[in-house]
Amino acid sequence: MTLSAIQVVLLVLAWSAYAVLHSALASLTVKRWVAARWPHRAHGYRLGFNLLAVVLLLPPLWLTFDWRGALLWSWSGPWAWMANGLALAAVAGFVWSTRYYNMAEFSGGAQWRKAHCAVEDPGRLRLSPLHRYVRHPWYSLGLVILWTRDMDEARLVSTLCITLYLWLGSLLEERKLLAFHGAVYADYRRRVAGLVPWPGRILRREEARALEARARTAAAAEVQPRPRG
Repeated sequence: MTLSAIQVVLLVLAWSAYAVLHSALASLTVKRWVAARWPHRAHGYRLGFNLLAVVLLLPPLWLTFDWRGALLWSWSGPWAWMANGLALAAVAGFVWSTRYYNMAEFSGGAQWRKAHCAVEDPGRLRLSPLHRYVRHPWYSLGLVILWTRDMDEARLVSTLCITLYLWLGSLLEERKLLAFHGAVYADYRRRVAGLVPWPGRILRREEARALEARARTAAAAEVQPRPRG
């Protein structure tokens, strides 16, 4: 059964609504407004944001798997082995890379337990081994999983929408990272590709450590008390 034009439009609108809401809730403007309006509840913002992000995913995902549409391509034979191997490697990459993140802070659980009310949690600049190849490794791994699946019409529409949003979302995220880390992150962005690894734009381990050291020095300088004149 082929998707109708109305179904395609509704599916695009569903993903667009998710993207707008998710981006708005992730913005510093909304975070600061919530913290000012409900200062004693700000420590739950990150946790609530992540839970809401999962709930908001359900409608477009339900439409994707309910409508399906005609099958466009299906991996078979050696191609299926390759596609599934890449997807499994991407999943393994996700799991392995969590060792380089503070998952308690990422989920919001740490802020909730400690009643940490600051809405801006940039943390220190930390470049995992995958960050030496792309600036947004989780997005890149997600794209590998998306594009190595069998593809019907609804899934293709959703995959295109998600791909576009991950690209746009990476740009929005980098605006915050530039605000937090300044020139250090700007140098990192010039040196490393965004979502797709590119020859000549890969950091050596020593270069990544040097950037982290610069970020720590800059952060320490910002918290130093200024001498009174």
